[in-house]
Amino acid sequence: MPIGLAITAANTPDKTALAELLDARVIRSPARTEQHLCLDKGYDYTDAEAAARRRRFVPHIRRRGEERRRCRRGERARRWVVERTHSWFNRFRKLLIRWEKKPQNYLALVQFAAVLIVWRLVG
Repeated sequence: MPIGLAITAANTPDKTALAELLDARVIRSPARTEQHLCLDKGYDYTDAEAAARRRRFVPHIRRRGEERRRCRRGERARRWVVERTHSWFNRFRKLLIRWEKKPQNYLALVQFAAVLIVWRLVG
């Protein structure tokens, strides 16, 4: 379920938008509960890790150059969550190609799509 949205240019590295994305969360985490954040190799930078820690997350970042390990018995890979969410947004034809010139108009469409996704999941 999407809980936060941020739009950037296509050529913007993921690590630069991490702080904006974490601040855009609609659902706030409880103050005393430890929150974990799983990130891929694109976030293996000290500033991205510091941004996550400042927002009281425990970052789990795959390091560059680190070999992919196999999941142990009982563990599952989490990459499918990202792919599934992209698939949900791709079902909205208006979002597949960005024709809107103003970023706030496109953000409104993405937020509307997120509301529809949540409504379908809850209802």
